[in-house]
Amino acid sequence: MGEITPTEEERAVYVVDDDDSVRSGIAKLLLSEGYHVRTFDSAEAFLEKSMEDQIACIVLDIQMPGLSGLELQEHLLREGKELPIVFVTGHGEVPDSVRAMKLGAVDFLPKPFMPTALLDAVGQAIEKGQHLNAERAAADQVQERVDRLTPREYEVMRHVIAGLLNKQIASALDISEKTIKIHRARVMSKMEVTSVADLVRDTERVGITPATPSL
Repeated sequence: MGEITPTEEERAVYVVDDDDSVRSGIAKLLLSEGYHVRTFDSAEAFLEKSMEDQIACIVLDIQMPGLSGLELQEHLLREGKELPIVFVTGHGEVPDSVRAMKLGAVDFLPKPFMPTALLDAVGQAIEKGQHLNAERAAADQVQERVDRLTPREYEVMRHVIAGLLNKQIASALDISEKTIKIHRARVMSKMEVTSVADLVRDTERVGITPATPSL
């Protein structure tokens, strides 16, 4: 397979920094490399912008008046918006960098930084963003299949991914083993999988937990 070429949306980089010269310098560098750039002088200004557009990554100052970069990162995560972030700072401390990385930041660059360092970090962020988008798309497809299941099929599926045999599932749900076989076959068909391992992998994508019956 060849290298995946980012789409226009996957090259959209948002720069959030209260320092005009730094913000402008970063924007010029990224524009020269073909990125689509939007700039904001505060976290609040960024949040006022509609988040409907695809964003490849955010280059974010960690210390700004008002909402800090770390606080913006935490806000986005609470909103379910997991975006690749490259932090830049002139005041960074080790605890800040550790906290940022634990929350999923791609990199943490102290000012002044080499242009190549920023471009490398943004490139890594683009790759991470592509991976996140692919995972979201896969999860959406799985959820569509889950929504096809009847309530009984859903319960049978939770017992199947728990590793139980048809006989054990029949006992747990108090129905015949023959009926379990029918439901199990329908589950595999609707979920478009051919093995229990594939079923487990897909259900994990959408947070479905195995059943824990008392046998």
